[in-house]
Amino acid sequence: MVTPGEAQSGVSTKADDDGKNLGSNDVDGDFAVVFTPSGLHGRVAKGITVLEAAREMGVDLDTVCGGRGICGRCQVQPSLGEFPKWALHVEHDALSQPGQLEHNYTGKRAIKPGNRLGCAAEICGDVVVDVPPESQIHKQVVRKDVKLDGLVIDPAIALRYVVLDERLDASGEEDGTSVDTRLIEQLAIDWEFDEAWVGTASVEPHLLSSLHALGTEATVAIRDDRIVGAWPGFVDRALGIAVDIGSTTVAGHLCDLTTGEILNTAGRMNPQIRFGEDLMSRVSYVMMNPGGRQDLTAAIHLALNELIAELIGDEHTTDRVLDLVLVGNPIMHHIALGIDPTPLGQAPFPLATSAAVNTWARDIGLDLPFASLYFAPCIAGHVGADTAAAILSEKPHSSPKVQLLVDVGTNAEIVLGNADQMFAASSPTGPAFEGAQISGGQRATAGAIERVRIDRTSLEPRFRVIGAEQWSDEPGFNAAIASTGVTGICGSGIIEVVGEMFLSGIVDTQGVIGQGSSERLVEDGRTFAYRLTDSILITQADVRAIQLAKAALRAGIDLLREHANWQTLDEVRLAGAFGAHIDPVYAMVLGLIPDCPVERVSAVGNAAGSGAVRALLSRSERQEMERVVKATTKIETATEPRFQDLFVDALGFPHTSEPNPLLAQVIDLPEPTKAAGGARRRRSGRSRGRTEEKTVEE
Repeated sequence: MVTPGEAQSGVSTKADDDGKNLGSNDVDGDFAVVFTPSGLHGRVAKGITVLEAAREMGVDLDTVCGGRGICGRCQVQPSLGEFPKWALHVEHDALSQPGQLEHNYTGKRAIKPGNRLGCAAEICGDVVVDVPPESQIHKQVVRKDVKLDGLVIDPAIALRYVVLDERLDASGEEDGTSVDTRLIEQLAIDWEFDEAWVGTASVEPHLLSSLHALGTEATVAIRDDRIVGAWPGFVDRALGIAVDIGSTTVAGHLCDLTTGEILNTAGRMNPQIRFGEDLMSRVSYVMMNPGGRQDLTAAIHLALNELIAELIGDEHTTDRVLDLVLVGNPIMHHIALGIDPTPLGQAPFPLATSAAVNTWARDIGLDLPFASLYFAPCIAGHVGADTAAAILSEKPHSSPKVQLLVDVGTNAEIVLGNADQMFAASSPTGPAFEGAQISGGQRATAGAIERVRIDRTSLEPRFRVIGAEQWSDEPGFNAAIASTGVTGICGSGIIEVVGEMFLSGIVDTQGVIGQGSSERLVEDGRTFAYRLTDSILITQADVRAIQLAKAALRAGIDLLREHANWQTLDEVRLAGAFGAHIDPVYAMVLGLIPDCPVERVSAVGNAAGSGAVRALLSRSERQEMERVVKATTKIETATEPRFQDLFVDALGFPHTSEPNPLLAQVIDLPEPTKAAGGARRRRSGRSRGRTEEKTVEE
């Protein structure tokens, strides 16, 4: 069956097969046509348009208006000269001269110099025609801010423009054919949909009330065999939104479904934080408060609607948003869909569904009247759709290399795998990495300490804060922080200060702050603390909170390594906002991740958000994600007997029992002895001193 968005099947063959025989033959008015970069080619009759030839041959050439010279999407670039590969010589008159349609063209997409409208240019001789990326339906998109490497645009929705002809009976009067029938039949004529499509096609009920207002010219949005949007006149932009519902942050992207362009990006705090910092606290709120689930659902729906309004802004309207993709952890997934999350609060943590959810955005209370909703599939009770989206973004399942993918948050999601096998788990790290449960901790905002270094001899610190380029011991620092001051320490700063305290001998392998001669080491009740600034102490309780969080994460990683029987990692990718700011060296100094070459550890940003955008812009990517989720082995850390043993082993810095020879090649590690305000450091083959310290900083 031919469906909207699919290339029409043609009669041509690949140029590499028989290109040498394409030159003009004895057939009068029969010309060779080659489309690049696809290499599809064939012979066509004189006078047909480039767009018509592309349709016959199955060439990926975009159009929304159906060849009426309105949309400007079918622009092509003719090539001139000799083409030995196809035995062709192309003259200047191979295409007809620009006519009235092109001269009078006023569409939004200006005709670029040297380009022709495929719907207007007629073939008058042997010709080689290039279809530029922006004119391809299934175009590739590469963006740095959202990782879409190699993505081929393949949206679930296609726009189609139609002119509804009058239906007259024998007496010349309107024959009374219903608008929906006329619409479907005209689409089949204009866009060459087959009888099977006509037999199953339908208009969504929510559009019926607006059909009479369409008039004689209309643009419709089609998903498979359903008309899901309709507007009078010509419309050439359909919008979609991809949202990652994090437990702390809700972030979204507004996209053009046909070009893949990201039009706007926005984010906001998840208002559910007032019901609990971590996920289990929110589940507890639902358990202990009548109407608690409704409160949490209403809060996230309000945040989503506010985010949608911000993304759309004044430039667009909600009726143009036709697709919404949501990802999130299982508890966010259940709450957003209005599902009771309390079963996820205790073993065996059953999901209400592990399948992708397809419904309408308006059905869950979102202000998008025409948008379908796709909530990506969850993997397990504590490994959600956000992890599925991160896998889709980073694609460990498509590589022979063993990849460790970690999204560090209040609930860390861990994926380990390659093309042969995939494993996934979660570990309850808690909010310590985000500044909560730390005496001077705060979220990553202006004024928060984000990087720390401690002199190995004097134990004097220096640091950088968010919003200032200078370090605290550099000229201009005080001026740079005049508007904010030093307000606290955020997650990346916490990782570095504890790592530096270990490297400086302030804390020992077991995480105990020792008594020393430095004025920076002060009594704090029955323990000791390190004075980072006049107002910020790093206490023994702070170090313990980091130990517990990092041990939970590392135990989850080590559990997957045991199940996979892999000890060596080819690459480590740290996802999420926190992961993007962790220095890989300090991640290994604390033992958050196993020992591996530092250069193979990279931050990948919001991989879940990138995966959500991929799923929004491509049906094939959605299908790929669903296949990978089903093939992934789920490991439940809460019910695994080995988890507790691995957790205890992971409490030490960097690790109680596992050596770190690769880390020792790039930084001096203390001997595994008790702290004494400046423990000995083990040299690992070469002197590093100040030079290496500078390298770590940079």
